[in-house]
Amino acid sequence: MSFFEQILALLVRYYPYFLDGVKNTLIISALSVVLGLFSGTLMAVMRMGRIKPLKWIAVAYIEFIRGTPLMVQLMFIFYGLPMIGITFPDVSFIPNFSRFMAGVVAMSMNSCAYIAEVIRSGIQAVDVGQMEAARSIGFKSGESMRLVILPQAVKNILPALGNEFVTVIKESSIVSVIGISDLMYGTNGVIAITYRSLPALAIAAIMYFIMTFIGSRLIAILEKRMNHAR
Repeated sequence: MSFFEQILALLVRYYPYFLDGVKNTLIISALSVVLGLFSGTLMAVMRMGRIKPLKWIAVAYIEFIRGTPLMVQLMFIFYGLPMIGITFPDVSFIPNFSRFMAGVVAMSMNSCAYIAEVIRSGIQAVDVGQMEAARSIGFKSGESMRLVILPQAVKNILPALGNEFVTVIKESSIVSVIGISDLMYGTNGVIAITYRSLPALAIAAIMYFIMTFIGSRLIAILEKRMNHAR
């Protein structure tokens, strides 16, 4: 049996493993980016703010998260927090909910640091006169940021946010080490059953490529529409 025939045979017989893994990978990635976007926006505003203690906290968080491996962060969340009495609750109708939440929290915390820097650069790219104009018509500082600056910054940072989503999809494979049934976990399950590692890994690589390619194309289409709307 040729290599491509082995890939086809594994895909036909064990496609539920791979499809279930793709579903969980997309869910984890989407939740991580959404949570990272909200927390990253807050972190960027804190870093650019005038309240020095909040600014120091934001700088320390961003530098620490960006300077440590995601694997260490994941292990700390999953194994370290329970040691100090912080645990994720189990939900009876969602299998391995505590593991799932640990993975999402670790991924979103990591994504937050990178998105914060992306948003900060996007905000700084907006002309300073926009803030002055908003303040001159009666907007407060928070309202000016929320209603005037951030909407313009989003257009500038959309490509970088799309790249972050693609990166999170690929990096999410690390959650398999704590038993979350993502695509990599399902692939390892197929390898354990069939002992055919290379064809199974080839299927996983193809599926990761399909997810990231589709994500990149969707972001590109959205970016073109926003540029056209200008």
